[in-house]
Amino acid sequence: MVSVEVGSGSLHIDRYAEEDVKIDQGLHLDLLEETRDNSQLRLAAYQQNAARYYNKKVKGHLLKVGDLVLQKVMPNTRNPQHGVFGANWEGPYKIKVILWKGTYNLEDLEGKLVPRAWNMGYL
Repeated sequence: MVSVEVGSGSLHIDRYAEEDVKIDQGLHLDLLEETRDNSQLRLAAYQQNAARYYNKKVKGHLLKVGDLVLQKVMPNTRNPQHGVFGANWEGPYKIKVILWKGTYNLEDLEGKLVPRAWNMGYL
C-alpha cells in the first residue's frame, strides 16, 4: 500500500518559482548594507548608554602630587608566609608625578621611587 503523501507535494513546492526566489535574494542582498549599518548604530547607542550609566555611578577621586596613598598588595608581591591573614594594602606612599588622569608614579616616605606607574584602581 502506497501512502497518499508520497504522490502529493507541499504548497511550497507546488508554488515554487525560480524567478521569485532570485528577486527575493536580490532584494535581501540590496538591503544587506542597510541592515549592517542599522546594527552598527544600535550597537553604538547601546555602548553609549552603558558608558553613561557606568560614569553616572562612578565617583572620581582627585589626587594631587604629595598626597599619601596606600597601594594594593598584588598576588605576585604578597608574602606567602602570611597566608590569608596578610595585609591587603601596603604603604603609605607619596604621589610623586601624575602621568595621566588616574595614573601615578609613587615614592616611599624616604624618597625611593616605586617601580612602575600605578593606576588609581590599585591605590
